[in-house]
Amino acid sequence: MYILSTDTSTRASGVALLHDGGVVDAVFEASAAEVSRQLFSWVDLIFQRNDMSLSDCDVFAVASGPGSFTGLRVGLAAVKAWAEAYAKPIAAIGALEAIATQAAPQSGFVAAILDARQGQVFGALFEASKNGLLPSGDQILAPVSAFLDQASRRVADSPVVIATPTVELIERAVDDSPLRRSMVRGVSRELAPWIGRLAYVKAREGKLVDAMTLDALYVRHSDAELYWKDS
Repeated sequence: MYILSTDTSTRASGVALLHDGGVVDAVFEASAAEVSRQLFSWVDLIFQRNDMSLSDCDVFAVASGPGSFTGLRVGLAAVKAWAEAYAKPIAAIGALEAIATQAAPQSGFVAAILDARQGQVFGALFEASKNGLLPSGDQILAPVSAFLDQASRRVADSPVVIATPTVELIERAVDDSPLRRSMVRGVSRELAPWIGRLAYVKAREGKLVDAMTLDALYVRHSDAELYWKDS
């Protein structure tokens, strides 16, 4: 099974090609300011290097959010178009789940944190089980201290791992929070391979969607929507 995995949710956007859950090739951009222009060149490059094309893919995987509003729309629109053109299914994977998966313990909880800028973070709490990571509560947008306080109430005395690509952003807040004894693990900013691995699991479980049912998890409104409401 070949999976083309696309992540345009963060500045470290990229694409990855996977075969049966293993990464074949990947292309990343540390600061993809114009992801709408670069995404298709990344995809072309991957297929050129591997003598393949979009039609050879069995599943298209995409980061469904949260993250950059514009970036998410670009990635989702591209994957919808490919899925419709080639009649292939889609795996929609949350960016926070891709972060949590990299640091998931055998048991207990993992709190995934993604920089949302403007002094806030996207945060989600997952519980490790034999069936993988299960969400524990909703994904939220809040100052990091508020998310950590909420997570501490949910985990009680259970062990928790805090996973984030930006450890430097949260270290002080963790030290001042009820989760100060938790393990903080820095994970990769490059989420496309992890999104592809999770997509492979979903594909084997038959949990795929089509272009019509694919949707985004924005968590917060776009700046344009906020401006309109304020006006």
